[in-house]
Amino acid sequence: MPTTYPEWFYYPSRSKPPEWVRPFLTTVADVRTSIDSVSVEGLTSDVVLSALRPGLAKLGFVVEASKRKVDRIRRPVLFGESGAERVAYEVDAVHDGLGIVLEVEAGRGARGNAVYRDLVRSSLIVDVRYLALGVMSEYRHQTGGRPVSVASYRDARDVLDAVYASGQLQLPFEGILLFGY
Repeated sequence: MPTTYPEWFYYPSRSKPPEWVRPFLTTVADVRTSIDSVSVEGLTSDVVLSALRPGLAKLGFVVEASKRKVDRIRRPVLFGESGAERVAYEVDAVHDGLGIVLEVEAGRGARGNAVYRDLVRSSLIVDVRYLALGVMSEYRHQTGGRPVSVASYRDARDVLDAVYASGQLQLPFEGILLFGY
């Protein structure tokens, strides 16, 4: 069991985490009793975002309020004729002033390659400098009637370690904050 909550790692590891990281992580820690995947059952990304929303708003983030079109957050990727937005992606939260996109993954993050999707899609959004990526510390589910536990944070960290260590895939971010809730 980790000694700190949330578990986190900042990439690239040769860089000191920027000033926004500590208050961000404090906001996550403040709602631990609601979102700690080791002890709280039935978490979804929407539940986690709902718990984080008030604290993140105080930090200047805009957070998706619901899945209704009016409450979603879109950010441009490509522009077309007359400078009109042509392609845009939806994100869970954004801090435009600091250039931070937040993506929070629940069970799908453990089993559905959501980490790869978030890396690619977020890297294409205009004016993004940082990605904050939240995954469950532990994802529990049933397979064939047997309980299974997946260490989502560890698995996501392995992916990011490989990306940064190999040097084969150059991401455009100044940094990525991976945190396990």
